[in-house]
Amino acid sequence: MSQSDNLSSEYDMSTWLRCCEQEVKEPLEGKIKGDIPSWLSGTLIRNGPGTIRIGSMEYAHVFDGSAYLHSFAINKGKATYQGRFLNTEALKKNRKANRIVITEFGTKSVPDPCHTIFDRISLFFDPLSYITDNAGVSIYPFGDQVYAMTEVPTVFKIDKKSLETIERKTLIDSLIVCHTAHPHIMPNGDVFNVGVQLIKGFLKHVIVKFPYSAKEDMFDTAEVVSVIEPRWRFSPTYSHSFGITDNYFIIIEQPLIISTFSLMKNVVINQPYASNLHWYPEYETLILLINRNTGEKIRYRADTFFFMHVINSFESDGKVTIDVCSYEDAKIIDAMYVDAIKNAESNPDYGQWCQSRPKRFEIPLDAPPFAKVEPRILADVGIEAPRINYDAYNGRPYRYFYGIGSEVTSKDAGSIIKIDTMTGEVKTWREHDGYPSEAVFIARPDAKDEDDGVLLSAIIWGKIDNAVTLIVLDAQDLQEIARAEFSTPSEMPKCFHGWFFPEKMTIT
Repeated sequence: MSQSDNLSSEYDMSTWLRCCEQEVKEPLEGKIKGDIPSWLSGTLIRNGPGTIRIGSMEYAHVFDGSAYLHSFAINKGKATYQGRFLNTEALKKNRKANRIVITEFGTKSVPDPCHTIFDRISLFFDPLSYITDNAGVSIYPFGDQVYAMTEVPTVFKIDKKSLETIERKTLIDSLIVCHTAHPHIMPNGDVFNVGVQLIKGFLKHVIVKFPYSAKEDMFDTAEVVSVIEPRWRFSPTYSHSFGITDNYFIIIEQPLIISTFSLMKNVVINQPYASNLHWYPEYETLILLINRNTGEKIRYRADTFFFMHVINSFESDGKVTIDVCSYEDAKIIDAMYVDAIKNAESNPDYGQWCQSRPKRFEIPLDAPPFAKVEPRILADVGIEAPRINYDAYNGRPYRYFYGIGSEVTSKDAGSIIKIDTMTGEVKTWREHDGYPSEAVFIARPDAKDEDDGVLLSAIIWGKIDNAVTLIVLDAQDLQEIARAEFSTPSEMPKCFHGWFFPEKMTIT
């Protein structure tokens, strides 16, 4: 069997299954190699699963691991590391019981002997009592505040320096079932997100605006700016991210749906959230453009594909362009089940489940509704966790994006990758036995070029499980500039997404 048919012998998926046993509350000093640029000052905060075990029980899916925050503070050429669990109700209840008592995305909790079938029926009318608050996917700024979030309607305000959990907020009034884990931050500080709301008994997509304010809580002033009828009346599409341009919101309606009927049934019988998701490959994927000025909504057709992340979207030359990390189907979700990871090497289909390609969809603004859109591949390489020069190019024509190699059977697995969308050129950085997180771009002050800056990525190691390295790469050629090495008191788990907070946060 060739390398293309099974997992690369150099790629270890089990790094997803690590469990942190001891937090790092006091900053650890990093051992610096090279020279961290003097202008680089701020904090990279990352979010992801900190442990897949509670007592003797194990979570069934990587998405379910208890949320753990990582902080890399950079100042005057030095770096420190801290790591702490997010203080969620789910974590507190699980630890108290020493077992999994809160049902998660892919994990069913142990039965509660105190709950009758009638109790479980009543839970449907009190969503916060059964929806997990394990916000372990991403980190975003809302004004000058830092929030940990995922797709559940609960977010957590955290202290940027200590990583302590400060406040728990619910979005249940405007986002009852879920919202994307990737809101968009506008240049003026406003935040937009797409969610699902129960309106007159039906689940509908909503676009919510959190207006920037230096004095008021942005969550208190949130407003729904658009309500969208889903393509299937009782089953809105699953969305992990969305696109935005100067004049459009972009929702990709893939045929992975949230079944209202399954949701009602599975609350009663205590099934995990993933059991409410259904994939229908016989249906095309639709791309929905919502005009931000007029509210007009137009759908366009594309061949069936699944996605988690929009890379970027923009308008130019009378077209709307949407770049996404595209999969043939939704099997990547199955690939992240713990049992699937443990058995990956013996599964001949596992590599295919993880295979993605960056694709570009271009929609002429004069195209009629439901016109067919044919994508093109930006580069023939598997890539995920895409990042761009966000502050300057989000929603605007751009040239470069960065990600990590997602195709576990490829030589690029675990690489940091840069793709030139204009030429298709691919550049990579890779170190043996290293497993990088997403590459976060920070522009050099007064930069003239789009890629003039650095990439930050947290690297964990396959054979050394109690260490993490912060790597600093030149974003133009992916050459290493510096690194900060940390020895940690327990295993270092992988993480999903993060945000860099400059030393001085300003809103223009």
